[in-house]
Amino acid sequence: MKTKIFVNLPVADLQKSMDFFSALGFTFNPQFTDANAACLVINDDIYSMLLVKDFFKTFIDKQVADAEKTTEVIVSLTVESRAAVDELTEKALKAGGRATQTHDHGWMYQRGFADLDGHLWEIFYMDMSAVPATP
Repeated sequence: MKTKIFVNLPVADLQKSMDFFSALGFTFNPQFTDANAACLVINDDIYSMLLVKDFFKTFIDKQVADAEKTTEVIVSLTVESRAAVDELTEKALKAGGRATQTHDHGWMYQRGFADLDGHLWEIFYMDMSAVPATP
């Protein structure tokens, strides 16, 4: 089996989170979606399991972090162009996300947003032909 990644994120309102990510153009795998969880398909190898907080708690022995107050992870996704960075980020903002940082290094362009639960997402494009040489 090819290695895949499933990023598990706690959410306050599963339907609102599904609506948010649907507005960004993502789909959900119904085979792994129910009242407690939704399988967000990012691509054939990357998924995010959006888990209702009480269900998320069944997998851990610690408190669930409040993503509005603390950050444990930034989910970073590459896209095919600078325009795609802007397009996906603007969709997130229009769907209720909050803008975070933008960085333009010439060879790498990144914009970020916080989703409805405060989880940080970074969308970036990297022009590998323009990456500065290592000294």
